[in-house]
Amino acid sequence: MRFRPLAVLSALVLSVVVPAGAARADRVPGDQPLPGYTIDNPPLAPVQVHGKPSRVMQGVHRHAAYDIEVPPQWNGKLALWAHGYAGQGRVLKVEPPQYGLRQRLLDQGYAWAASSYYDNGYDVRAGVLSTRDVAELFAREVGRPKQRIIAGVSMGGHIIGRSLEQFPGYYGGALPMCGVLGDNELFDYFLDYNLVAQDLSGVREYPVTDRYATVTVPKIEAALGLAVLRPGGPDTTNERGKQFRSIVVGRTGGTRPGAEQSFAVWKDFPFTLAEPSVPGATLAESPGQVGTNLFTRYEPNSPVDVNRTVQRVRAENLPARLSNRLSQVPRINGRPDVPVLSLHGLGDLFVPFSMEQIYARDVARNHRSRLLVQRAVRTAQHCEFSNVEAATAWDDLVRWIGRGARPAGDVTTSPPVVARPDYGCRFSDPAAYAAGTGTRRLFPACP
Repeated sequence: MRFRPLAVLSALVLSVVVPAGAARADRVPGDQPLPGYTIDNPPLAPVQVHGKPSRVMQGVHRHAAYDIEVPPQWNGKLALWAHGYAGQGRVLKVEPPQYGLRQRLLDQGYAWAASSYYDNGYDVRAGVLSTRDVAELFAREVGRPKQRIIAGVSMGGHIIGRSLEQFPGYYGGALPMCGVLGDNELFDYFLDYNLVAQDLSGVREYPVTDRYATVTVPKIEAALGLAVLRPGGPDTTNERGKQFRSIVVGRTGGTRPGAEQSFAVWKDFPFTLAEPSVPGATLAESPGQVGTNLFTRYEPNSPVDVNRTVQRVRAENLPARLSNRLSQVPRINGRPDVPVLSLHGLGDLFVPFSMEQIYARDVARNHRSRLLVQRAVRTAQHCEFSNVEAATAWDDLVRWIGRGARPAGDVTTSPPVVARPDYGCRFSDPAAYAAGTGTRRLFPACP
């Protein structure tokens, strides 16, 4: 299975073109993108910081576009922003800090820097190296910071988790949000979703063909009662559809508030992540190569004995899955050496809440739980946080780094705790719920 691009990138605003194959990558000047790539990084207007404009620097460094912004009164600290998956397109873009954090950082005296990375696709190695590169460029052009904090979203969480282990001591703290902290197991889950649905529906197609999305998936959904299932609507699932939903809930974090409604939100999407294999595809182009369900045990295992009947698939690229090298889809071993505060939506079924549980167990196994605080937010869409939730997490992380007082968080690995009706209430923004923002109202009101 391949990982399908999620969005078509927008038209160019600023374009630097190097035709594919026109030059060897190692001969391309560092202020140009790699062959076949273009750059879209329009001028970023300065913002007012306590009545004075910020200083903005933009350019291309080591084949990646970058933005740097420095407040008039710099506190000597730098925040690095790691963006998420940008699709398989050939246009490199820079993303400033989101959720109002750009202004907040500057108001607090922090400079920030962000990279497009030198490669698109699911290339965590590019994110790890390009983020480090822009930090070093900042040190040369602005000044060596006395502290670096790395924050980001989605695949950026994978980049953060690996960056802390690739360059121990380099970053002073981390704020991954909706992050792929479970590395390879995200791709196991995508594989699970499709294979279990095929098994329970009796409609099998693996490896998938070009007809999978248009012909096979509609048959699968009809057989399970998923075709007209909608959030907030009647439960149209049949007995096997209910077993499928329960298995998906279990694989994405276990029984928890909003799980069934979130399943109705996401039911179609994981099917779109299965594509025909492409010979010679890189890991960044086809991260599903590392996915396997060879040893996965599914619950509940009735009325269908799925563990006996489901198709078992080996990892196409087992060396990549087992390697501890910095690759395009690298492992995260759960060995942070600095404070990490994470946020995750309870109902996110693209990068599911189970990513937090996997990371928490890895960190605990390495006796580093004192360095990890995790917070659940009662939302269903991917990376659906309010500005208040992100700002609170940032401020708490900064105080933790500066004063050594570990902030409060949620227990993520105790099923009875996660299943409580009020789970996720403590760090969810009540104003966002009151306003009915996004998917908040799919969850019951907090007490």
